[in-house]
Amino acid sequence: MLEYDGALSAPGNATFGQGSGNYSWDSVDCVGTEDHLLDCPKVMGAKGCTQAENAGAICYSEAPFRVRLVGGTSVTEGRVEVMYDGSWGTICDDAWGLKDATVVCRMLGFEGALAAPGNASFGRGSGNVLLDGVTCDGSEDNLAECSHNGVGVHDCDHGEDAGVSCFSGDPFKVRLIGGPAVSEGRVEIFYDGSWETVCDNNWDFKEAKVVCRMLGFDGALAAPRAAAYGQGSGGILLDSLGCDGTEDKIADCYHRGVGVHNCEHANDAGVRLIGSVDDAEGRVEVLYDGSWGTICDSDWDIRDATVLCRMLDFDGAMEATHSARFGKGSGDSILEGVRCRGREDHLAECLHAGFGSNVCDHEKDAGVICYSNVRLVGGSSDAEGRVEIQHMGVWGTICHDQWDILDATDDPVTLKVGLKYSTWVYGELSATTNGTS
Repeated sequence: MLEYDGALSAPGNATFGQGSGNYSWDSVDCVGTEDHLLDCPKVMGAKGCTQAENAGAICYSEAPFRVRLVGGTSVTEGRVEVMYDGSWGTICDDAWGLKDATVVCRMLGFEGALAAPGNASFGRGSGNVLLDGVTCDGSEDNLAECSHNGVGVHDCDHGEDAGVSCFSGDPFKVRLIGGPAVSEGRVEIFYDGSWETVCDNNWDFKEAKVVCRMLGFDGALAAPRAAAYGQGSGGILLDSLGCDGTEDKIADCYHRGVGVHNCEHANDAGVRLIGSVDDAEGRVEVLYDGSWGTICDSDWDIRDATVLCRMLDFDGAMEATHSARFGKGSGDSILEGVRCRGREDHLAECLHAGFGSNVCDHEKDAGVICYSNVRLVGGSSDAEGRVEIQHMGVWGTICHDQWDILDATDDPVTLKVGLKYSTWVYGELSATTNGTS
């Protein structure tokens, strides 16, 4: 109303002297966003008050506080101290949380906060306790914009000094463990040299979406709880995550602070993802009669997947997935009962039940995991060796169970290494070609 930026304190008891005349209002109760006191709830007349109870205000223009961190092991952490009126003072940890710490960290040029420790975790300060009951929503640019009890108004000692741990960049790496595929599993986060889990308190679809985005997936299909993918070991890093689902990383979400939790590993959180981490895997969709449709997983196997992968210019298929592992499609399910021999150049050359509409529901959408790049390793020439396949940037081997001359002859392998045919199989995983060994 007076065109200041905000208030630092709301003193009572006629701090600035007693007025005269009648009281107009009593029990004024604003939320702080109103443009005028007339917009706030209040009692008219104030017959129960005397002039000794006159209310006052201390206003400010421009940010009145500067902050610094003291006592930490690096510039990113420490006890919070606030410069006001020429002196440094501390903050009481009453109501102190991650949202308050986030404001402090941003004032210091960091992206956000990882923890908001209290109880003088970074040592006791000296001088005044400047602020108490600080309550921010996390979006403020300066602590002065947050609610508090008023400058110098507190019931604390320096054993309750508040601290912060800040970050810039992404302090976390994530991985999925214990699932049947790369697209699902228990969520584990790498921080400060070790992998730890996430507690499932407040864990839902929004938090899962952020994890999926960090892993390069399209989105989340489910957010399993209660250690659905097995119990982890080691520490529990995060609890009570509160994401809105649009964040790029978990560090941008609210949580109780790194290492602060009331969980055990029976509460480990997990995710099931939509889409794929790269272009080599995903739900299969077919363009037919001007529309994209899915394939039902009835009879869907590695031979069908091999044909599909070759249509997409991959060398072959590692897996034919079922039960909408890569998420449910939309539109029609247009093919069912696909039965390829594996040598076809196009799915249209394979047997199937005919093009239809909604031949099964999308819970049965078929998918594939394709591969490119095959090499022979360990042989005495380019014509022999252990077969290795590259998937998602990692080279892996093939188990010799059921491995025979037909597998060694398979086009994706022999053509990739520039050979025309195989003559026999020997050893563990090696193939001989062109009659040489």
